[in-house]
Amino acid sequence: MIGSRVSGGMDRQRKGNGLERIMKRMRGWIFIWVGLMLLFGWKTPAHAQGSGRILFISSYFYGWDRVEMQIQGMRESIGEAYTLDYEFMGTRQSDDEAARRLFYEGLSYRLSKTEPYDAVILGDDEALLFALEYRDELFPGIPLIFEGVNSEELAQRASQDPLITGIMERLSLKENIDWALKLMPKAKKVVAILDDSLTGEAERKQFYQYADQYPQLEFSEINTSQLSEMEIKNQLWQLDENTILFFIVMTDNKDGKLYTEKEGIHLAANYTKCPMLRMVEAGAGEGILGGYVSSMTEAGRVAGELALECMNRRGNQALPAVADGPSIYYVDEALLDQFKFSHSLIPEGAVLIHHEPSFWEKNQAIIKPLLALIVVIAAMLAWVLWDNVRKRKLLKELEDARGVLESASQHDFLTGLANRSKFMEDLQSVIATETPCSVMMLDIDDFKKINDTFGHTAGDEALKQVAARLKEMQSPLLTPYRFAGDEFILILTSAQSKIVEKTAYACRNVFAKDFRIQGDNKKVTGSIGVASYPQDADNLEKLIVCADDAMYRVKKSGKNMFAYYSQEAADA
Repeated sequence: MIGSRVSGGMDRQRKGNGLERIMKRMRGWIFIWVGLMLLFGWKTPAHAQGSGRILFISSYFYGWDRVEMQIQGMRESIGEAYTLDYEFMGTRQSDDEAARRLFYEGLSYRLSKTEPYDAVILGDDEALLFALEYRDELFPGIPLIFEGVNSEELAQRASQDPLITGIMERLSLKENIDWALKLMPKAKKVVAILDDSLTGEAERKQFYQYADQYPQLEFSEINTSQLSEMEIKNQLWQLDENTILFFIVMTDNKDGKLYTEKEGIHLAANYTKCPMLRMVEAGAGEGILGGYVSSMTEAGRVAGELALECMNRRGNQALPAVADGPSIYYVDEALLDQFKFSHSLIPEGAVLIHHEPSFWEKNQAIIKPLLALIVVIAAMLAWVLWDNVRKRKLLKELEDARGVLESASQHDFLTGLANRSKFMEDLQSVIATETPCSVMMLDIDDFKKINDTFGHTAGDEALKQVAARLKEMQSPLLTPYRFAGDEFILILTSAQSKIVEKTAYACRNVFAKDFRIQGDNKKVTGSIGVASYPQDADNLEKLIVCADDAMYRVKKSGKNMFAYYSQEAADA
C-alpha cells in the first residue's frame, strides 16, 4: 500500500496561500535551529546518522520461526542504515558444554577481527546466560539488551548490571485460559506440552503457578523429553474435546529425536481432537487455534528500539528498565469454524489467520489487471477480426471497455468512493433541477500528523476506514465522495432541517469508534461543515465554499464537531 499524500483542498487559492505560509514558518524554524547549533555548538549524535553496529546473538538458528520474526522486528525499528549482524548458538540441535565452547571460540575469534559493537541483543535464555558468563571477555562496556527471556529470575539477576536491560517474554496463561473457557465452558482439564529444556523448565514453573486460581480445572502436562514419539501420540490422542491444550515447547523426545517448532506443532495438531492454543506467535496458522500471544516480531522491534536508545544515551544516563514483552491475540479463523466456535468469541482487535475475505477484498487487487486484460483482448481482436462483421463486434467490445474505464475515472481507487469529478457533475445536475440539497464537507483532523507519525500506509488505512463507514451511510438521499486528500464530501438531496441535522450527527459518528491502524486501535476525529441550497448559496461554487468555511470554523473552534454555514460567522 502506498502512503497517501494530501493533494490540496477545494479552494486552490486558499490552499496555495496556506502552503506559502507553511514554507515561511519552516524557513523560520530552520534559521532558529541553525542559530542554536552555532550558539551552543550542538552536534548531531553519531548514531542518528546511522553509524551504529549491533550484534544479535540467538539461542537457536535462523530457520527457527521465532528467530526470523525477531530479526524482522529488529529490522523494522533499526532500519537499513544500521549494521545488524547475527550469531546463532543452535542450542536446539546441540546444547552441551562442548557446543557452547565451540561457539565461544568461534565468536571470540570473529570479534577479534572487527571493531567493537555498539550494542548486543540477546535472544532467549541461553543467549543471555552465555553473555553473562563471557561478559568481561567478549562484551566489556557494551550495552546488552535481552528479549524472549522466560526466566524472571535470570532477567532480574542480569538487569542488576547497569549495562544490561531488556524485555521479558511473559506468557499470558491467565488471559488464554479465560478465553479458552469462553470457547469451551465445559472444560475440566488444562494440559501443557512441555519438555526439559531451559525454556521448558521456566514455562513449567509458570504453568503450575496458576493451578490454584482455577480449582475447577485439573492441570497436567505431556513432557515430550520423557516420552517416545509413539507415547506422545497416544497421550495426545487420549485427550477429549473439552481439554484446554497448550503447545508451549517441544524440542525433543526421550529417544533423542529433535523437533523443529513446525514439526512439533504438526505432530500435536495431527494427533489431538481438541483445539490447541499457544502463547507465542510462532506457528500461527500451522495447526494452532490461536491465543493471547507474546509477539516475537514486536519483541524484536522493541529490542531494536532499546538498542538504539542505549547507543544514543549520554554520559551516565541509566538504561531503560526491564519491561514485559508485547502481546496480541491471534485466531485461526479456519480452525475456529472447524471446532464450531462462534465468531463472536474472537477477541476485539485479534489478528485473523486464514480469514475468508469479503467480495471487495477478493476483487480489488484484480481490477487493474482485468482492465488491462480487456484492452489486450480488444487489441488482439482488432488484429485478427478484419471483416465488417467482426469489426462491428470489436467496436461493441471496445465501447463496453470504454464504459468501464469511464466509470473507473469517476471513482477514487484507494477508497472506492466516487471522486471529485463525479461529485461536481452530480451536484451540478441536482442544482440544475433546482432541487433543495445540502453539502457536507468532512475533513480528518490532524491527518498530516497521522502520516508523519505512523507513515503514509497508516494514512491510507485511515482514509479507507472513513470511506467504508461513509459507504454504510449511503442511501437514495445521501451519496459520499472523496473530494481531495483527507477531505470527503456528501450530497444530501434534502434541505429539511431535521434530515440535515440527523445526517450531520451520523457523519460525526463516523469517528465515534476507534480506527484500526497498523494493528493498533487509534482515535481519529473529523471536522464537518454543512451548507444548504438554496438557503446558503444559489450556485455550485458558492455552496462548496460555504460548506468549506463552516468546516474550517469547526477546525478553529476545537475540531471533532460539525457546524452549519452562517453568513454572520463567515463575516466575523
